[in-house]
Amino acid sequence: MVLLLSACSTIAPQAAVRGTGDLGVVIERADGRVKIVETSGRSVLASVQGLGDLSHASVVFSRDGRYAYVFGRDGGLSKVDLLTASIVGRVVQGGNSIGGAISQDGRIVVAQNYEPGGIKAFNADTLELIADVPASYGSEGKRSKVVGLADLPGNRFIYSLFEAGEIRITDFSDPGKPVTQRFAAGKQPYDALVTPDGRYYIAGLFGEDGLALLDLWQPEKGSRKILSGYGRGEQPLPVFKMPHLRGWAVAGGRAYLPAIGRHEVLVVDMSTWQEVGRIPVKSQPVFVMARPDGREVWVNFAFPDNGWVQVVDTLSQKITSTLQPGRAILHMEFTPRGEEVWLSARDDNRVMVYDTLSHEKRTQFDAASPSGIFFTSRAARMGF
Repeated sequence: MVLLLSACSTIAPQAAVRGTGDLGVVIERADGRVKIVETSGRSVLASVQGLGDLSHASVVFSRDGRYAYVFGRDGGLSKVDLLTASIVGRVVQGGNSIGGAISQDGRIVVAQNYEPGGIKAFNADTLELIADVPASYGSEGKRSKVVGLADLPGNRFIYSLFEAGEIRITDFSDPGKPVTQRFAAGKQPYDALVTPDGRYYIAGLFGEDGLALLDLWQPEKGSRKILSGYGRGEQPLPVFKMPHLRGWAVAGGRAYLPAIGRHEVLVVDMSTWQEVGRIPVKSQPVFVMARPDGREVWVNFAFPDNGWVQVVDTLSQKITSTLQPGRAILHMEFTPRGEEVWLSARDDNRVMVYDTLSHEKRTQFDAASPSGIFFTSRAARMGF
């Protein structure tokens, strides 16, 4: 036994072995590159280049958190191995693309496209094309831009059609033979979200004051309008940047949503889907994101006030902090349990890490025109 233990002790450890639960990526939009980061030590592990146009990029992760699927504006879909810091697959699948999603079982990756309008499904292992589902509408067969793509239980995907004013659900239970359902939405849906329990899909409407709500447990009832006319009688402001709903906030049975063309966050009772309050904020909100425990909501803003961030206490519905972390705060991402939030300051070429209790900066690091920040904890969340 002594000899055996002595022999075992001479075996060199595998330096590359590590878990993936605290990993993530930071998009360096100007350079077509991502930084691989880890949240436990707040450090940069590696950089991966050659990802194309990342001026509007998003990321989803494999079930085990090892692979990041990066969707670029140029239609590029890249599969990045976070452990080896390498591209293991890449395909240019469209002409103008703004994001994607991964199926419940982790086997299908779907890209949403402006050009050509529609969605495309790929094998998550090989990136081989499985199906092309065009977003055709009207008697002339025009194609609509696709927005608000999200995964649903049962290897289904839900998305909205901007020009067509529709919500569609495509079922990939038989991947080679997708089946699509259509629902009326409203005028110009621009982004959307799925509630954490997977029951509701909410699409924001750019062409009118209000949102479209579809009960995914009872889709046969069709969509209905909520928050209709929230700005009725008021002159809307010019919209400098479209709000994002994907990072929406849910806390205490309420939803917190950015109001288009207004300096307000709308508060909605999720049991009735009625407006129960409005929180005045510094400027036009872009992301309205809840800390994982729901105790706070963090808000960033469109130009010209995109250097500011405000923190809302969800118990009092009051702003507790107004921060100015840097120039052009494009994105925020909470660590899995919410003790910190990472913010990208594009025009300062840096990422900052803030403590969510004290609201003070803990550290920062350099990044070239950083935008989206995505942590692997998203792999376990529906709609992310």
